[in-house]
Amino acid sequence: MVRSLLGDALLFSAGAAVGAVLLLTLASPFTPPAVLLARRSSSAGDRGASGRTFYDDPEVTYTVDRPITGWDEKRAQWLRAHPELAGGGGEGRVLMVSGSQPTPCRSPTGDHVLTRLLKNKADYCRLNGVQLLYNTALLRPSMDRYWAKIPLIRAAMVAHPEAEWVWWVDSDAVLTDMDFRLPLRRYRGHNFVVNGWPSLVYDEASPSWTGLNAGVFLVRNCQWSLDFMDAWAAMGPDSPDYRRWGAVLTSTFRDKVFNESDDQSALVYMLQHKGSPWRGKVFLENDYYFQGYWVEIVGRLGDIAARYEAMERRAPAAALLRRRHAASWDHAAHAAAREAALAGAGLAESGVRGWRRPFVTHFTGCQPCSGDRNRDYSGDSCGDGMRRALNFADDQVLRGYGFRHAGPLSDDVRPLPFDYPAAAGRR
Repeated sequence: MVRSLLGDALLFSAGAAVGAVLLLTLASPFTPPAVLLARRSSSAGDRGASGRTFYDDPEVTYTVDRPITGWDEKRAQWLRAHPELAGGGGEGRVLMVSGSQPTPCRSPTGDHVLTRLLKNKADYCRLNGVQLLYNTALLRPSMDRYWAKIPLIRAAMVAHPEAEWVWWVDSDAVLTDMDFRLPLRRYRGHNFVVNGWPSLVYDEASPSWTGLNAGVFLVRNCQWSLDFMDAWAAMGPDSPDYRRWGAVLTSTFRDKVFNESDDQSALVYMLQHKGSPWRGKVFLENDYYFQGYWVEIVGRLGDIAARYEAMERRAPAAALLRRRHAASWDHAAHAAAREAALAGAGLAESGVRGWRRPFVTHFTGCQPCSGDRNRDYSGDSCGDGMRRALNFADDQVLRGYGFRHAGPLSDDVRPLPFDYPAAAGRR
């Protein structure tokens, strides 16, 4: 009898422990969003799985060689089958897409640098509620180098109907403001956002192939964008007119020095003419560093960091800005408080005349993986510039854990005193 009772007690205790662990797992704030999403779908009867969706249509493919029609309705139907996605956050669902080559880097330090660049993107996405897709496979080998992004983005749009925006970020771009969030409301009515200048892109007499930068852009997940990407890809390596396009682009852009059809020149060409069917839905962003040229940024990062620290010592809400908080859970609230304090500290203006943190610092021409950098740049300028930008961004992350780098080019870190940076200023 005693043994029976003891056995029952042990069984009950084991069951209770398993139940507690399961409950904690289900309620854990560390549970991946995808798991939570799947769990909500399951609890709602998994309506998307029980009924047919566009995924059951063999005509809908992930590859760029097969156009998709009726995508807006197909996607809307899928979203209706997932009512948990019907809330007010639809416009803000962003998928960041980036990637690097499938083979090891030729540069001795290239793989290490790519790892740090990937960490930088993962940190930003984790802190700001953005999904990240990082790819190292050539989905269409004939479209390599700068054209490789188009097959990947096409596949991402089909694979992620929940995403309203796909955000392409080149592997050599660094997120240097971990607080800043894309102003998506600003882009209502537009389907493609890229850093550029109308005077350089829309000047039919003398357009410039560097009038925009195709290394960072936002594209809305819609039929217009699929058609736009198809038209863009039609000027790439898969086109039977690829060589002709190289000659056309070289003759169109007087500042283009190589006779090849590249993604950036092709994009400017698609937009430059007044009769372009695409121009009306394209937003050329130049009010902030949607992506900024690294040469004009890295030398100012130390001064920018110093001015932000001064703001946290003197601003009216300085104590709130210095207050320690949960690294991820409270990030949005503290980022908003810091944003509100920028104007009073003279830090609200972006660009070369302002002191706001640059959002994205793009190391165009540095080629950290291959080492085949632009001849205008030295290895030290590219390498040190990247380390400065990565450490500048990493300090914003490490602060949530009580540390920062010992210097702008140092790999070592040091603990921060309580009430930093006020405590540092009192020494």
